[in-house]
Amino acid sequence: MHEFGYAQTLDRSIGKFASFAAGVSYISILTGVFQLFYFGYSMAGPAYAWSWPLVFAGQLMVALCFAELAGRYPVAGSVYNWAKQLTSGTWSWLAGWLLLISSTMALGAVALALQLTLPQIWSGFQIVGDGTGPLDFAINGVLLATVLITISTLINAFGVRLMTKINSIGVFIELTAAVLLILALGWHVVRGPGVLFDTAGFGENHDLGFFGVFLIGAMASGYVMYGFDTASSLGEETKNPKKTAPKAILRAITASFVLGGLILLGGLLAAPDLNDPKLGSADGGLQYIVLSVLGGPFGKAFLVCIVVAISVCALAVHAAAIRMMFAMARDNNLPFSRQLSKVHPQRKTPTVAAIVIGIIAIIPLIVNVSQPAIFTILSSISIVLIYLSYLLVTVPLLRRRFKKMWPLPDTGTDNGESEAGFSLGKWGLPVNILAVLWGGAMTLNLIWPRTEIYNSVPPFAWYLQWGGVMFVAAVTIGGALLYRLRIRHRTGILAEHAAGITGQSSPSSARTGTSAVTSMVSDSDRTRAARPSA
Repeated sequence: MHEFGYAQTLDRSIGKFASFAAGVSYISILTGVFQLFYFGYSMAGPAYAWSWPLVFAGQLMVALCFAELAGRYPVAGSVYNWAKQLTSGTWSWLAGWLLLISSTMALGAVALALQLTLPQIWSGFQIVGDGTGPLDFAINGVLLATVLITISTLINAFGVRLMTKINSIGVFIELTAAVLLILALGWHVVRGPGVLFDTAGFGENHDLGFFGVFLIGAMASGYVMYGFDTASSLGEETKNPKKTAPKAILRAITASFVLGGLILLGGLLAAPDLNDPKLGSADGGLQYIVLSVLGGPFGKAFLVCIVVAISVCALAVHAAAIRMMFAMARDNNLPFSRQLSKVHPQRKTPTVAAIVIGIIAIIPLIVNVSQPAIFTILSSISIVLIYLSYLLVTVPLLRRRFKKMWPLPDTGTDNGESEAGFSLGKWGLPVNILAVLWGGAMTLNLIWPRTEIYNSVPPFAWYLQWGGVMFVAAVTIGGALLYRLRIRHRTGILAEHAAGITGQSSPSSARTGTSAVTSMVSDSDRTRAARPSA
C-alpha cells in the first residue's frame, strides 16, 4: 500500500475462495439468468441463447486486460485506480464516477429481482395487491428490494469478515444449486439442441429481421456478465492480492459462463412448451420452467437457492460500490470526502460509505415506483455506465500498448518474485484491441433508445424513450464539469490515509504535509524509496 502512497487501513483477511466468491456473486448467474431470461426470450425466442457465448467472448477480452491490471494494482476501487495509472485525472475520475453511479443503481436493480422469484415461492410475498393491478408488481418489487438493501447495508457496515463469510456460504449454495439444477433439467430434456437454430418467427416485423431482435435480446446476457473486477476492488483486503485477484477474475467469469450457459440450455431443452406465453413474461420466465419441470417442492427449493443468490449478489454489488466510494473519497475526489472515507477503528470498514450507498440505491427505486418497466430501465442505464467505465480503462491501456509503455518493465520484488501477478505477453495487443471494439459496440447497443427497453409500456413519450441517453449524458457531462471546475483543484490523498500515518489525524491537520501527496502517481515516477512522512 505504501507503494501507492496509502496507509493500510482496511482489514486484510480475504482468502482465495472468498476473492473468487466476490466475483462470482457479483456476476451471479442464478440472479441474472433467472431475472432476465423472460426478456431475452420475449425478444428473440430460443435462439437468443447464442448471445450467451457471444457476450462471454467479448467480456473475456476485457477480463484478461483487467487481470493484467489487477496483478499490478490490487487497490480498492479497481477501475478508478487502474485508470489513474493509465491516463489523465479527468478520465480516471470519470471512470470511477461512472462505475460508482452504475454500481449503486445496479444494487437497486439486483434487489428488484426478488419480485421475480419470491411471489412464485409463496403468494404471501406479494404484499401489495394481488399482482393483477397495473402497479402491484412494481410497488411490491420496490418494497422487497428496500428490505434487502437495508439488510445488505447492515452487513457491509459491520465489517468485511462478516460480509465475505456470508457471501462465501451463499456462493457455495449458489454453485451447488446450479450444478444440481443443470443435472435436473438435463434429466427432463424433451427436445434436441436444434431448437437453438430456429428463429421461430421472431423478427419478421423488424426492419433488421431476426438480427434486429437478437441485438435487443442479447442485452439479457450483457446484463449478467460484468462485475468480475470486484475481486480486485477488494484487493486491499485480500491476502497476496497480486496473485489472487487476477486468477479470481478469470475463474469467476469462466465458471459463470459454463454454469449459466448450461442452465440456459437445459431450461430451453426441458421446457414443456416453448410457445407458452409465460416464458416471455416477467411473472414466468425460467422460474416458470423450473416449477413446471421439477414440480412444486423441488422447483421451489431451487427458487429458494435463487433468492440466496440474489441476496449475496446484492452484498457483493454493495461491497464493490463501497470500495469505489472509499477509494475516490480518500483521494479527496468526492464531495464530503473526509466523511465518506472514514474507516471504523474496530471493524476496519468504510461504515459511512456503506450507509450512504444503501440510502442512495433506494432513491431511484422510489422515484420509479410507478413505472411498471422499472426492471429493464434501471438495468439498462446501470449497465451502460459500467461498459463506459470499462472503456475508460481498456482504451488508455491500448493507447499505452501502442506507445510501447505497457506492459511495464518487470523489476521484480524484494523477495525475488515477479512484480506482475499476471501477464498476457504477446497476446496483450490483440486481446486489448478486441476488448475495446467489443466494449464500444456493446455500449452503442445498450444505449440505443429503443422503445422495447426504455419505453416498453404506456404512456409512450419521446422523453421516456430517450431517457437513458439523456441520463447517461447528464451523468457524464455533469460529472466532468464537477471534476474540472471544483474537485480537481483539491485532489490529493487525505492525511489520515497517506502512507506513514498510523492513526486518524485531527481535522485541523487533515490537509497538511502528506495530504498533498498526489493521488495521480504515474508508473514512471513510482518508486519504493519514496515514502511520505507523517
